[in-house]
Amino acid sequence: MEKAGARNTMYAVILTGGKQLKVEEGSVVRVEKLAADVNATVTFDQVAAIGDESGLTVGAPFVDGAKVTATVLANGKGKKIRVFTYKPKCGQKRAKGHRQPFTQVRIDSISK
Repeated sequence: MEKAGARNTMYAVILTGGKQLKVEEGSVVRVEKLAADVNATVTFDQVAAIGDESGLTVGAPFVDGAKVTATVLANGKGKKIRVFTYKPKCGQKRAKGHRQPFTQVRIDSISK
């Protein structure tokens, strides 16, 4: 009998935009903005680890020959955050807004 949270799918840990993301086939994730159009295919070559039924393969620093292929679904900007700074007793105030750009991708395949 399997554990309740156990999955039989392959997953990978990729590095993109200075961050590490755990992805599975068919999952939709947001990554830092990529220079790719909608419906384009992108390949992530920096794969730090791959896990499947046989176990976990960890690279040093990357797994040799591993790649993750994804399709770009959308490019956009995240929610606006407000940045407010002030200096007390001086009457100095400044308010700024920021929207982080992102690329939404669907993971198509993970190969070793």
